[in-house]
Amino acid sequence: MPDFTHDGHVYYNPLEFAMAHIGGTWKSPILYRLKKEKQRFSELKKSMAHISDRQLAAALRELEQHGLVSRKVYAEVPPRTEYALTPLGLQAIPVIETLRQYGLDLMKAAGITSEFYFPKKRPAGRK
Repeated sequence: MPDFTHDGHVYYNPLEFAMAHIGGTWKSPILYRLKKEKQRFSELKKSMAHISDRQLAAALRELEQHGLVSRKVYAEVPPRTEYALTPLGLQAIPVIETLRQYGLDLMKAAGITSEFYFPKKRPAGRK
């Protein structure tokens, strides 16, 4: 495959280019959380326990620069900013869902048991 350059970076294949857009620790989880509705910074932060403000801001900035997320600032006091998926970001959701399922399959194969990811099924009629 021939390599190509975009924004001063050399890429060796399309997968590397795609992963530069949605890869890393936080970008895919952010996109996944925006799939149903727009969210504010604080809502995203609350839903991702281990992310710092700085990491979230940097990931959102990159996603916005890549055209996957839009940011709308409301002129209110205090200011309100909402993040939403763009059509390009929406295209990434099936890819992220497939990768997520593959990750779950790998976890099962490795013997990882997590009540969060693999909740035990309760008998019918019990709450």
